[in-house]
Amino acid sequence: MQDFLLKFYPTVYRNEQSVKHDNYCKYNDQVFQLFTSSLYIAALLASFLAGSVTHKRGHRSTMLMAGILFSTGTILGSAAENLTMLLLGRIFLGVGLGFANQAVPLYLSEVAPPSYRGGLNMLFSINIALGIFGGNLINYLASHIHPWGWRLSLAMTGLPSFAITLAGLILVDTPTFLIRQNKHEQAKRVLQKLRGHPDIAAEYADLVKATEIAEHLRAKSSIRNLFHLRNAPQLTMAIALPFFQQFSGNDAILFYGPFLFKAAGLGVKASLYSAVVTGSVAVVGTVVSVLIVDKAGRRTILLGASVVMFGCMVAVGIIFGVEIKGTVSKLSSAGSGLELAMICLFVFMYKGSWGPLAWVIPSEIFPLDIRSAAQSVVVFTNMLFKFIIAQTFLSMLCTFKFGIFFFFAGWLFVMGVFTLLFLPETKGIPLDDMVDRVWRRHWFWKSFITLPEGVDSKLSSLEINANSKLSSVEINTNSQFLSAVPKQANNV
Repeated sequence: MQDFLLKFYPTVYRNEQSVKHDNYCKYNDQVFQLFTSSLYIAALLASFLAGSVTHKRGHRSTMLMAGILFSTGTILGSAAENLTMLLLGRIFLGVGLGFANQAVPLYLSEVAPPSYRGGLNMLFSINIALGIFGGNLINYLASHIHPWGWRLSLAMTGLPSFAITLAGLILVDTPTFLIRQNKHEQAKRVLQKLRGHPDIAAEYADLVKATEIAEHLRAKSSIRNLFHLRNAPQLTMAIALPFFQQFSGNDAILFYGPFLFKAAGLGVKASLYSAVVTGSVAVVGTVVSVLIVDKAGRRTILLGASVVMFGCMVAVGIIFGVEIKGTVSKLSSAGSGLELAMICLFVFMYKGSWGPLAWVIPSEIFPLDIRSAAQSVVVFTNMLFKFIIAQTFLSMLCTFKFGIFFFFAGWLFVMGVFTLLFLPETKGIPLDDMVDRVWRRHWFWKSFITLPEGVDSKLSSLEINANSKLSSVEINTNSQFLSAVPKQANNV
């Protein structure tokens, strides 16, 4: 908004009004880009603290802290009178973002039944898409209010701040966390309520065993376990998926979409309106993905989306390369229409694939002993590359010009190949069966999977009960294996 630029970034405002400035370079200002990127550098730094808080205090406490931080950032940003106060508000919002992204995906994974886990996890992404759409719509409407419309935009952050604060106050803790706190009766009641029936004995027993193993391993250090060779497949995904998510180019469009539309020759209002259009497309894309993710599968969706997104980026690069050069500073009517269509298709595919699934897949593949630490790595990596993209995109646009779209297209090609070769399918697999049913069967990752050290001695009295009728068979890993067990027990 021009009132916002005049107050905080007058140099950018003058460049925007200048007819001599290259359309690609009007917004190339590091301090201006810091308004967006400061959010993510703060989230990055907060992510590991948030992981420790989540493990010790639970998801509810982490959400409550996120809500309080969001509220503080909202007040500072909307009341800002100088650049320092504005950026400080963004930093508080960023720390809240780090806490929220740590707690919410894990919470959803731990409370969801395996058959619906993908869809329920993607409700997280639907609400992000709705928030983006709402934000774009508010910006468009507030741009008509002078000179304080920008304050209204920043103040509206108070609505989601209140929502997540309320969530931290009224939601129940997950059964896994309650078991870890030795609150077994409460954990059983919560699990029965979540599943909608009292027959939860088998699932609850599995949760107890998994938690015992996880706590034993965590006692050695969850961070150290995270970097153990046996967890190499999961750690690779924790880094690769959020990296690819950012280098798909979507966040560049999300952060700076209005500036791309301005570069195409659209006016201020038209640029904001175009952002509203892409925001609505994002919501539709996410909803469609929720409906098909547990049927089509994660891997299939990512592969198809990578191909379509690659084509969209190449098309937009060609449009800009052919039409904006020399003294030409705006696209033709046909060119601007095609550009908007390609960007909408790109956003639709991204929001139905890499946008949500880069959060969903990491949240469901980690063993319990490293789950909080691993989610911290996911958030850290995501925020690190969000920061890099946010801080450098307008500068890259100025340097590469239309070549920036081919830069992202190249990464989309790499993403497709990586998915094809290295990403296994996880749909419908219970969280505690991921190692045996996913990683041990993968052509590449199976060589990394070994039995965790110490589990044999920890489980010196593992009871195997077949159909709840057979007598308990004690397996003592410190003595001869199954020495006292009849041969028929091999069938168990």
